[in-house]
Amino acid sequence: MNTDTVIVRLLGKQEYSTCWQAMKKFTDTRQSETLDEIWLVEHDPIFTQGQNGKPEHVLAAGDIPVVPIDRGGQVTYHGPGQVVAYTLIDVKRKKMNVRQLVTALEKSIIQLLKRYNIEAQAKCEAPGVYVNNKKIASVGLRIRRGCSYHGLALNVDMNLEPFTRINPCGYSKLEMTQMHDFNPKIAIPKVELELIECLSVNLGYTKHTILDNGSESSHDYES
Repeated sequence: MNTDTVIVRLLGKQEYSTCWQAMKKFTDTRQSETLDEIWLVEHDPIFTQGQNGKPEHVLAAGDIPVVPIDRGGQVTYHGPGQVVAYTLIDVKRKKMNVRQLVTALEKSIIQLLKRYNIEAQAKCEAPGVYVNNKKIASVGLRIRRGCSYHGLALNVDMNLEPFTRINPCGYSKLEMTQMHDFNPKIAIPKVELELIECLSVNLGYTKHTILDNGSESSHDYES
């Protein structure tokens, strides 16, 4: 079994609940030989409330739906212009624990941002990635049957106003930022491909196959 290859699906804009159910089905039905997958998507505006989420952290949802889900953490926002990467990984097979997986995701985002001269950091006490103490990316996972789903959300070029309607990730007055604030010419398709490269290296894949609207391309990497 080749565990060094990952399938990457560029799914474009997806309805959140449909995507969530598909992740759960993939995880519940995958076999020991099933290749890991990474799904890259954008969602219509939605607040997702993690398993530990407290209702008081939703300040004024307004016209944006709030959906309770099964990842860890508190409430966050997804919307157009945010790149979401769902990491469907057999962590038991990879001999990774949750902390190692979170660190690999954070490291990938930090390396990507560095390509754009954006200096970012992770915080042990508050998962995610920060630029000047403003949050630019969130990480939330669920481990089931020894496999992970959910993943990361990177703010690229979006309307940040909905974040003011919540305490992002349960932190009052936490400010959010995005890549566009540092580089107005940012292009989401390019960011997605660069994120794939960084994730492939940090998750230990030497080859990934990208599926985009039926077309397929393969890339090899030295890790």
